[in-house]
Amino acid sequence: MSELAAASGTYFPGRLGFATTADIEEFVATLERYEKGELTAEEWRAFRLLRGVYHQRQTDVQMLRVKVPQGILSATQLRALALVAVRDGDGRCDVTTRQNFQFHNIRLAHIERAMYTLADVGMTTREACGNSIRTVTACPLAGVFPDEIFDVTPYADAFTRYLLRGPLSSSLPRKFKVAFEGCRRGCVRAPINDLAFVARISPSGQPGFLVLCGGGTSTLARSGGELIDFLPAEDLLSLSEAVVRVFHREGNRKNRHRARIKWVIEKLGFPSFKELILVEWQKVKAEGLTSLPFDPQHPPVEPLPERPALGTITSPSEVLSDPAFVRWQKSNVLRQKQPGFSAVTVTLPMGGLTATQLQLLADLTERFGDGFARTTVEQNITLRYVPTEKVAALYQELLPASLTATGAGHFSDVVSCPGAETCAIAVTTSRQMGRALRQHLTQLGDDPGLTGASLHLSGCPNGCGQHHVATIGLQGGLRKLGGKALPVYHLGVGGGIDGDRAHFTRLVGKLPAQRGPQAIDRLLSLWKTDRQRDDETLSAFYRSVPLDKVKAAVADLLDIDETTATPADFIDHGQTAPYSSDSGDAEAAG
Repeated sequence: MSELAAASGTYFPGRLGFATTADIEEFVATLERYEKGELTAEEWRAFRLLRGVYHQRQTDVQMLRVKVPQGILSATQLRALALVAVRDGDGRCDVTTRQNFQFHNIRLAHIERAMYTLADVGMTTREACGNSIRTVTACPLAGVFPDEIFDVTPYADAFTRYLLRGPLSSSLPRKFKVAFEGCRRGCVRAPINDLAFVARISPSGQPGFLVLCGGGTSTLARSGGELIDFLPAEDLLSLSEAVVRVFHREGNRKNRHRARIKWVIEKLGFPSFKELILVEWQKVKAEGLTSLPFDPQHPPVEPLPERPALGTITSPSEVLSDPAFVRWQKSNVLRQKQPGFSAVTVTLPMGGLTATQLQLLADLTERFGDGFARTTVEQNITLRYVPTEKVAALYQELLPASLTATGAGHFSDVVSCPGAETCAIAVTTSRQMGRALRQHLTQLGDDPGLTGASLHLSGCPNGCGQHHVATIGLQGGLRKLGGKALPVYHLGVGGGIDGDRAHFTRLVGKLPAQRGPQAIDRLLSLWKTDRQRDDETLSAFYRSVPLDKVKAAVADLLDIDETTATPADFIDHGQTAPYSSDSGDAEAAG
């Protein structure tokens, strides 16, 4: 049992560490072999990616991704992340759309130290990148959401521990993404994962899962197909093992652009693919090595927090009546199913936060919550088990640290990948564009028609910003105009998650990057003037509105030539010099 688990006082799977120092020793030894010339650059590249280390666009610095299975972080881990950020990086870090943490601008010589610091608190970078089983995502409100089917955390944790460092986990044809969904809110976007487990209860009361397989975005956007309509929880690991074995055997190892499991399904057809899985599943079950580490009918239950007395912490009346607090409470606070407690989501614009903010959140999880936080796929952080009567006092603590932005998970909560600021293959500065859009949208207010709507950006087609499933999605690109490179975005509308199915954006056209805020204004205006009912939401409108009508609304913004282009059109967001499409080799930050 790790130091983390011992400190918790009660066994709960999500509170055990995932690290081993053997991984770091192997990383150091392999780096030494590479520096001596005993490994080729490609051999070193393949190895370091599996250990969470990416090249950046900038020379001599790395991006380091830290696995955060199910998004669960203790206060101790938050402090370790803050230490790495300020000591080894540039003082900041990012929450990703896979619930992970990423650091940028770390020198290779400092990676070992960072890894040991993280391992001391149970965190690993193993299989955070590369052709491996990536971080398993799960609902940040698992265990506390009033309408959930059941808490998927123990099952997701068992899946992670079973396959982490497994014999096939680091040698797959391509990356393999997994999600566990415990409710019907679509909070981890299960249908766009390679493998997804959606909680279900049988008529007899048995816990189990609807199993989806083959979802994904990028150049082949697919919603995961139904592999098993009801999988008893006790069969979770055996079926998972079968899927991994079939993918390992059947995946395309010659063309990485057609190597995800969705391409196996595309080649074989879903019925034939499913038959392969079922045959392999029987073989796995015959081996008898894949049982859960707990009774699947009675999984471990997260204990209620033991915290110091909060009697001295008060919620000032002036805060309770502050309109800014009222708006924040409406969008960022949810009453838990546990009486007297609330879950509070801290909005992090595009997932970015500083080491100082991380340290504060660590303190606040202990003072107000259960000592743990959970990251979200919208790039935010949720604190749970906050006494409802202390929410205003927590808000007052967050305020000086600029951590009280409203609209968590709403339309103005723009999601974006790092983009060309750091990513070697991105072609636009998507995060800078996201900042511009977020600032532009701060005046929207609490329009109920924006409930469930989303605005996502990616700096390239890979879709790390998950723009394919947004109400309005923007994918970075470029076009040549008069011999010069013009930054553009492929503008799409109508994406989203609807129950167990994903809907993907429909392409409107190529939008010059600097015209992004204007385009969003036009799209909002079109919705308000042309919706069929006053209560028709933005997401419902763009799911069904004729595409020609959308194109007509932004036609003049899409239309650009040498005579109408201005010098500003050739400068990407956040930049001062003309646009350059200087992208590197394919190490996508997703």
